[in-house]
Amino acid sequence: MRLATWNVNSIRARVARTVEFAVREHIDVLAMQEIKCKPEQFPYGPFEDAGYHVVAHGLSQWNGVAIASREPIDDVELSFPGMPGFAKGHEGPDAPLEARAIGATIGGVRVWSLYVPNGRSLDDPHYVYKLDWLSALAEHTRSELAANPDLALALVGDFNIAPTDADNGDPTVIEGASTHVSAPERAAFADLEAAGLADVVRPLVPTGFTYWDYKQLRFPRNEGMRIDFVLGSHALADAVTGAAIHRDERKGEIPSDHVPVVVDLDLAGSDDDDVPMIFG
Repeated sequence: MRLATWNVNSIRARVARTVEFAVREHIDVLAMQEIKCKPEQFPYGPFEDAGYHVVAHGLSQWNGVAIASREPIDDVELSFPGMPGFAKGHEGPDAPLEARAIGATIGGVRVWSLYVPNGRSLDDPHYVYKLDWLSALAEHTRSELAANPDLALALVGDFNIAPTDADNGDPTVIEGASTHVSAPERAAFADLEAAGLADVVRPLVPTGFTYWDYKQLRFPRNEGMRIDFVLGSHALADAVTGAAIHRDERKGEIPSDHVPVVVDLDLAGSDDDDVPMIFG
């Protein structure tokens, strides 16, 4: 299985480019974020013409997540248990849920396409929401893997966190003053790993950014950030045979500000001694 994640930054604006990439790179499962449309507005036709099934979750012109797959898509969920909601001026457990998570089982792999809240600023309620959202995700992950330790689980998407200093090349993003690089956010990312997950791309692609702001020539200057990840359980990590960050997708006409991250999985041969060691 070739699994990819891509924050497409509006699927209706970039459907031709997205489908072309999926076909050219022989992507079996594509998790998308920031589709920016409701399910009834999603451009299913080009995906279906290319041989993909699609499930989408969106509530407005903001946020939104989707999964396209060449294989059947089963057990779809539009939020994970305990996921908090958010609305400006609305605090408490009954805040409305945003379209930030969609999970499905495909070819024996449990895939979650995730668009983690941005946080906005360190003193914004959205930052507290982000940390609560990540905490709930970690708790759900612990519960899932405790119940099924052999589950091939993939949490993929735009995490809006640069876990290490090397993952931040944007001079305007400063630790202590900006989101994405704060100690609590990085601790939340580490807590996801402690819940039983590993960044399955970094051992194979140790450097490289996945996002560059449109402003201030960030891409030509390579002032980007690594904030898009494939986090996998032991069972998934054991099946990884390759990985890539497709930097060139930031070039050309109307690119997204993110690029695809791709992993190759050999689920039948996950016991092969020659596969990379992801977990230490």
